[in-house]
Amino acid sequence: LLIHAKQSLFTLFFFQESMHAYAANVYTTVIEELMKGKQRKFIAVEQEFFRLWWDMVATDTQKQQVHQLLQEGRLEFVIGGQVMHDEAVTLIDDQILQLTEGHGFLYETFGFRPQFSWHVDPFGASATTPTLFALAGFNAHLISRIDYDLKADMQKNKKLQFVWQGSPSLSERQEIFTHVMDQYSYCTPSQLPFSNRSGFFWNGFATFPDPPKDGVYPNMSLPVTVANLHLYAQTMVANIKERAAWFRTGDVLWPWGCDKQFFNASVQYSNMDLLVDYINKHSGEFGVTVQYATVRDYFQAVYSRNLTWETRDSQDFLPYSTEPFQAWTGFYTSRSTLKGIARRASSLLNAGESFFTQYVRKHPEGSICKCKALKQLQSLRWAVSEVQHHDGITGTESPKVKDMYMNNLMYGMLNVKKLMASIIFDINNAKKNGEVYSSVYTKDSGKPDVDQYVVVYNPLAWNVTTFVTVSVSNEAVSVYDELGRSVPAQVQSSVESQSTYDLYILVAISGLSYRKYSIKPLNGEQSAFIGRPIKYKRRDLTRADQQGRQLFPVVNSCYQIVFDQNTNLMHSITERETNQTVQFTQEFLEYHVNGDTMKGPISDNYLFAPNASAVPVSKAVGLEVMSGSLMTEIRQYFYSNVTSQDYIYAVYTRLYSVPEGYDGKMLCHRIEQEYSVGPLEFNREAVLRTSTNLNTRQLLYTDNNGYQMQKRPFKVYVNNTVARNYYPMVQTAYIEDDTTRLMLLAERAHGVSSQGNGQVEVMLHRRLWNNLQWDLNNNLTLNDSSVVRPVIWLILGSKAVTNTLYRTSGLALEHRPVVMFGELSGEKPKLPRRLQQNSVHDSPVTVPPNLHLQTLSIPGWKYSSNHAEQLRSIRMGKQKQGDTDFSRVLLRIRHLYEVGEDPVLSQPVMVDLKSLLKGLGSVTAVEERSLTGTWDVNTLERWKWKTAQYPGKRFFNSTEASEDYIVTVHPQEIRTFFVYFQVQ
Repeated sequence: LLIHAKQSLFTLFFFQESMHAYAANVYTTVIEELMKGKQRKFIAVEQEFFRLWWDMVATDTQKQQVHQLLQEGRLEFVIGGQVMHDEAVTLIDDQILQLTEGHGFLYETFGFRPQFSWHVDPFGASATTPTLFALAGFNAHLISRIDYDLKADMQKNKKLQFVWQGSPSLSERQEIFTHVMDQYSYCTPSQLPFSNRSGFFWNGFATFPDPPKDGVYPNMSLPVTVANLHLYAQTMVANIKERAAWFRTGDVLWPWGCDKQFFNASVQYSNMDLLVDYINKHSGEFGVTVQYATVRDYFQAVYSRNLTWETRDSQDFLPYSTEPFQAWTGFYTSRSTLKGIARRASSLLNAGESFFTQYVRKHPEGSICKCKALKQLQSLRWAVSEVQHHDGITGTESPKVKDMYMNNLMYGMLNVKKLMASIIFDINNAKKNGEVYSSVYTKDSGKPDVDQYVVVYNPLAWNVTTFVTVSVSNEAVSVYDELGRSVPAQVQSSVESQSTYDLYILVAISGLSYRKYSIKPLNGEQSAFIGRPIKYKRRDLTRADQQGRQLFPVVNSCYQIVFDQNTNLMHSITERETNQTVQFTQEFLEYHVNGDTMKGPISDNYLFAPNASAVPVSKAVGLEVMSGSLMTEIRQYFYSNVTSQDYIYAVYTRLYSVPEGYDGKMLCHRIEQEYSVGPLEFNREAVLRTSTNLNTRQLLYTDNNGYQMQKRPFKVYVNNTVARNYYPMVQTAYIEDDTTRLMLLAERAHGVSSQGNGQVEVMLHRRLWNNLQWDLNNNLTLNDSSVVRPVIWLILGSKAVTNTLYRTSGLALEHRPVVMFGELSGEKPKLPRRLQQNSVHDSPVTVPPNLHLQTLSIPGWKYSSNHAEQLRSIRMGKQKQGDTDFSRVLLRIRHLYEVGEDPVLSQPVMVDLKSLLKGLGSVTAVEERSLTGTWDVNTLERWKWKTAQYPGKRFFNSTEASEDYIVTVHPQEIRTFFVYFQVQ
């Protein structure tokens, strides 16, 4: 008895990013072709390209056709963000931003809300992503790039599909069904047994912006003809059946497309149609039927099988290797400058959004044009969104594309700085001819010889006590607050310039508020403290006498750091509260890597392939200590030998002392380090290795996207063990023993590893050249000759102490105060009482230390938050005429702790939204929304997939309703609201 099953196959179309000309061709030809055949379908991913086509190319007819195709389910937007974001080196805030940007456009324009992901190209998968997609209302998640050996194992055991509980605290409430692409990944298999041309890509390979004049593109597949139709069908069916064996249901997802495909959709669809029809006419012979499908169609088919699925816990799929010597761990550090600017831009955007929202709420009569202001913010929203692309912030783009990202970020930042400066002017009724120029975290203040003021805005919703740095031309200065009181400050010779001084001002600013400080030349009044230099002799490390140690301490209330004068290196750190001393040394090393493919594995923008262990780079160290009452700065300079003129590396370590009357807990507990690295020689990868006597058993912890921590035990492999034990640190990493923890907090992403017991090393910079043809063709050789200046904060202490500090400290580093400069005309500035009250007294918005006010903005979308109404207005064509909505405020609140992480801080928090936001006006309505704002959570029902834990198959809502504006925020929750205020 022969029993046979007919398998149904789902084919899928998609394209990936490329230049605008290419993207325009894709959408123009695909829409035209979809209209020609009711059976044809297509999925589109990145909104940045679609929006450019929609706004600049699409005709009215094409726009009507898009509306129709979406309604018919034949065109489907998946993910729906501006880009397909990277998962390893991006911050959660920026992932949410780019999703919100894309989803807002789709909902406003079409009333469409994506419910499926297509995360096929990021290099490894983070456990944050499934949680975010669940919070955004998705029903299923799709990934592809995971470790080759793990994928082979999952494939063999039919375990490529599972229900992923990405967050240990949210677990089943925000779980999501996840599909991992098989070994063929997201492209159509390109080998044909009957032809030496690639298969199934009839339009060939895109060459834009200069397409061939004869229309013959490289690598065009053999057209389907009567002669080869059966051969094509046999090849396709064989591949379908091979894949079917790796999955539990008879539904096979067969992706039809690849990078830079469908730019000539007519030739693709005409060949595809022939093949699809032929297989279905002979389905008895082939044993399969095939149909065009979208991602929704595929997951709907799998869901309807009603199977019980295994669950996966919160372990991520990082790092990612494609073969034994190809560990994709280099991109965690590639283009460090771009990574730093992208994060700084994100932080400035966050500050600009909350600043503008407060201005609109509190100054309805203000003179600033709100529409222009929104455009200024939008320019940075777009720039920060697009750089999250998996070939953006990763550093895996060509120099030309990197320059585009940088230019867009700098332009957007300039716009937001201008907006913030003009808001301050408007609130202060300043003379319009006074010049305000602003600078964020940089040390250039313009005209140093006149009296100047700095306006400092705290973008966090907590009180913050910290130092801001201003460049001055003279060390004889005093600093005063709005009421003319002297403010603690310290001035010392600058690290960067011989002719200027760094002025460190101690600022204490309540949440979402700003303060104004004037800086004046000294007139016999109380001056800033002066940091005095003590220079130590340059030490030759090759001759250092280990016996005759000469130790000297640098101390504040929290730490004693001991340096060894024999080597000019750090020796130990004592945490003073527990009197625990940790041996602590730091050195710079370089991995030497190969660039010649004939000689073995190479390192490039993506890959890290070290030849051997890292080599110490410096044989001599210079030391200078700037000692002052508020801060001690230890400047270490690393030379290749004792007679070298120029140093190649430097570390500036700052330890702060906080005077009485200030809350200095966070400041005191951080050891701030700034590094100067580069320019490097070719094929060098620079790391800072910190070695301690903590018995860590080589266990490292690193964060996923600044959202949650992952445990990283050291694993030994047959090949490439060093590179495969590198992990991304987006914001946090730590090592610990039974009593003590050393935390590292970063303001940009780095690769990080523990290559020995008690060690942690951070990759700070890479400069590479190789002759791999693919890299040369795409100009991907990473000849990065820059000097990079990353900052890392260290916190050392008991687990209990570091637990209470690391979340707030990480955010304090991410969202440092925004500093804007201006100059004073002779008379003392008289500030309106309103500003003094706002600045010096109560904060407009303050949350407890285990919550973070993640978003406070005016998105400006024109859509109705009532879904039926929104669809009606799109149908009536009224949507286009609507005015920008300035009355709707987007609020996100995030709980910073995991369940059980801390006895106090892990507790749920009750928040009275009316009371929280009273500084902005009287709240009249609050709507709880999905993560990106497009769903009312009360109507959002996601598919519930059956698991052994939960055998029932049902829909489930995302959260409990809020009563009387009071919400309870549980560990790791991110709650999103639209808030409306009484019109003033």
